[in-house]
Amino acid sequence: MRSVLFGMVLAALAGVAAPAAAQDFPSRPVTMIIPFAAGGPTDVLGRIVGARMSEVLGQQVVIENVGGAGGMTGAARVAQSAPDGYTIGLGTVGTHAQGQSLYKKPLYNAATDFTPVALIAEVPIVLIARKDFPAANLKEFVDYSKKNQDKMTFGSAGAGSATHLACVILDVAMGTHITHVPYRGTGPAMQDLQAGRIDYLCEIVTTAKAQIDGNTVKAIALMNSTRSPALPNVPTTVEQGVANAEAYTWNAIFLPKNAPDAIVKKLNDAALQAMHSALVKERLEGLGAQIVPDDRATPAYLGNFVKSEIEKWAGPIKASGATAD
Repeated sequence: MRSVLFGMVLAALAGVAAPAAAQDFPSRPVTMIIPFAAGGPTDVLGRIVGARMSEVLGQQVVIENVGGAGGMTGAARVAQSAPDGYTIGLGTVGTHAQGQSLYKKPLYNAATDFTPVALIAEVPIVLIARKDFPAANLKEFVDYSKKNQDKMTFGSAGAGSATHLACVILDVAMGTHITHVPYRGTGPAMQDLQAGRIDYLCEIVTTAKAQIDGNTVKAIALMNSTRSPALPNVPTTVEQGVANAEAYTWNAIFLPKNAPDAIVKKLNDAALQAMHSALVKERLEGLGAQIVPDDRATPAYLGNFVKSEIEKWAGPIKASGATAD
C-alpha cells in the first residue's frame, strides 16, 4: 500500500512540475539547429526568424549549423534531443519529406519522431540557364533539351537536394534524360553555371534572385503555379504550358517528439509573432520566401502537411530512380 501511495504522490508531483516548467519556459537560451551550412538560404531564413523569436521569448535563440546527409544529420540531432523546448530544428521539404524516399534507411521517421510547431514559409524554385543558353522561354528550352539531351548537364546543390529533385521533376515533365552534376552546395554550382560549365540549374529563388537581377544567368521559368513577388517578370512553368513541373522548398519549426503542449504553444506563438513582424516579412519576401497564412502555421496543420509531402514526393523520386545512398 505504501509503495502504491508513493507512486501516486510521484505521479501527482510530476503532473504539477510539467506545467510549472512550461510556464517558466524559456529560462535559458534556446538552440535552433539548422541542418545546413551557414550562409545558405535555410540558414539565412532561420537567422532572420530566430532573431525575432529571441526578442519575443526573452531568451536568445542560438543558431547551430549541423550539416550532412542532405540535412538529415542535423534533423536527427533534433529528434534525439530532450523534448524540453530548448532544442528546436528548422526543417525543410528535404529533411522532412524528400529524404524519407531518397534514403534506403533514413535516420528518423519524419512523421513520428518530431513534434510539429509551425510551418513558416515556402520558397519557389526557378529554372535558370547559362547566360548564352539558346532559348528565351520554356518552350524553346524544352525543344532544345529534347534535341540535345545527350550533351547537356544540369547542376544541383547535391544528390537528393531540393535543387536536384526540382530538375528531376523537370526532366520527367520534358521527357528527357539529362546528366546530373552534383555539387557540394549551391555556391559552386552557381559559379559553374555562370562560367558556362553546366547548362542549367533549378535553384531556390532566395539564392537565384541576385544572379538573375545581375544578368549573370538567364531566368527561364518559375517552377510554380503563381509568380513570385521577388521575380514578378519571370513567368511560371504553368503559364508557359508545362504541367507537373512545380517544385519548391519550405521551412518549418520542429521539436523532438513528446514535447509538452504548453511549450509547443509558446514556440508557435513566438514564431507567429516573428512572421507578423514587418521587418521579418520584408526581409523574407525580399529573399523570395512566401510567409504562410496563420491557418497553415498551426502544429496540427504542419503534422498533416508533413505526411502529405512525404507521400507526394515518394512517387516522382521512386519513378526517377533518384537516390542519395
